Amino acid sequence: MHVLIAGAGPVGLTAALALARRGCEVTVLEAGEQLAAESRASTFHPPTLEMLDALGVGPDLLARGLVAPTFAYRDRREGLIAELDLTVLAGDTPYPYRVQCEQSKLTQILLAHLARQPTARVHFGWPVNSVRQAADSAAKDGVVTGDGVIADDGVVTDNGVVTGDGVVTDGVVAVADDGREVAGDWLIAADGASSAVRRALGLPFDGITYPERFLVASTDEDLPALLGPLAYVNYVFDPVEWSVLLRTPDHWRVLLPTPEDTPDAHELGRLDERLRAIADPGRPWRVAHASLYRVHQRVAGAFRRGRVLLAGDAAHVNNPLGGLGMNSGIHDAVAYAEVLASGRTAPNGEKRDRAPDGGELDRTVAGGELDRVVTAVADERRRIALTYVQEVSDQNYRRIRTTDPQQRSAHLADLRTLTENPAAARTYLLRSSMIASLRPEAGAPVARA
Repeated sequence: MHVLIAGAGPVGLTAALALARRGCEVTVLEAGEQLAAESRASTFHPPTLEMLDALGVGPDLLARGLVAPTFAYRDRREGLIAELDLTVLAGDTPYPYRVQCEQSKLTQILLAHLARQPTARVHFGWPVNSVRQAADSAAKDGVVTGDGVIADDGVVTDNGVVTGDGVVTDGVVAVADDGREVAGDWLIAADGASSAVRRALGLPFDGITYPERFLVASTDEDLPALLGPLAYVNYVFDPVEWSVLLRTPDHWRVLLPTPEDTPDAHELGRLDERLRAIADPGRPWRVAHASLYRVHQRVAGAFRRGRVLLAGDAAHVNNPLGGLGMNSGIHDAVAYAEVLASGRTAPNGEKRDRAPDGGELDRTVAGGELDRVVTAVADERRRIALTYVQEVSDQNYRRIRTTDPQQRSAHLADLRTLTENPAAARTYLLRSSMIASLRPEAGAPVARA
C-alpha cells in the first residue's frame, strides 16, 4: 500500500505518521520549501491528545505545550462568568485537559518522528496541482476492465499505474504544475482550504463567509498582571467588541472581530487603541505579530472521490471559536490512516494490516470490503463535520457576539449554572472537548492500559 499525501501541515503529517507506523509506504508532497511557520491553531482537545499519544508524539507535544485544565467564559463588562474544569472528564479520557501549543510546533515534532520511519518520504517544493485516476484515463486512453483501465502499450507498475501513455489502473497519480508525477494507491488531500486537489476533482465547497474578519495579535504583555487571574483560554462576550484571549507557550494571543471592508492598514493602525481598551499598561502594547483573515464555514460536497480522500481544511473549514478545525482534521487523518492501513495486501490476497516489523496487527479487511469501508469512513467524517464541527463552531460565534439582551442574559445564566452542577458540566464538556463527536454514547469511560 502506497499512500500519497498532499500537504505537510498538522493533518497531512499526522496521516503520514499513522500510516508509516502501520507499515504503509507514504509520500508527502508539500508545496512550500519548508514547514509553514504560521500557527493559527493552538488548542489540542482530549481525543486529539489520545490519538497523538498513540502515535508516540504525545510526550513531545506536552513538553512543548501548556496544560490547560480549565477554560473560562467572561463578559467584557461583568468579568468572569464561569471557569469550567475539564478534570470532571477524568473518567472519560486519560487527558482531562487541553494543551495549548502552536500548530507549527506539532508539525516540527511530527516531521522528526516521520524521519525515523523507513517507509516514509517527504518532498518539499512539490505542489500537487491536479490528480489523475482510472476514471479520468478511461475516457481518453484505455479500455475499461473490471478493475480499472488497461493501456494497449503500457506496463503495469506495482502501485496500479500503467506507464507508457499515462493511464491509471486502480490507483492515483499526483501531478505538479511543472509536469512532475508521483503514483500511489491512494491520495489524502490535506492541502488546505484552497485545496488544488479538491478543485481538480470538481467538488463543491459550499457554505458561508462571515461578514467580518478576525484580527489576531500575539503579544508579550503579561495579561494576568493587567487583568487579574486568567485561564489559558478565555472567551469574552460582548455584542460589539467580543474577544478571545489565549495563552500559548510563546505569547498571549488576542482575537478581535474586524469589519470586512476596511483597509488592512487602517485596522492594524488602530490595533493598539483596541488592545488598550481591553487593558491599558500606560504605553503601547508590545505586539510581536498581527494578522487579519477572513473566516468561512464550508464543507466539501464529498470527502471521497475515487482513490482520493479529503482531510482537514481541504474538506471543511470553520471559525476558530472552540478550537475545532485543526482537531477535527487530525481526527480525519487518523480515521483514514486506520482504514487504509487495514487494507494492505497480504500474499494470499487478503487485505491485512501489518506492523513495520512485519508482525500482523489485529484489524483485517477483506479485499472486496476495503472500498466499502473507506467510503463509510469518509461519509462519517463528513457527517461529523456537518452536524458537529459546523454546528458547534457557528453556535459559539453567534453566542459570543449576540446583541439580543434576553438571549445574552439567558446564555450567561446557563454558563453560570455549569459551575454548580458537575453532571451538567460533564455533559457540556463532553461536547465542547470533541469527545462526544467520536463517541456519541459519551458515557462509557475510556479503557486504561
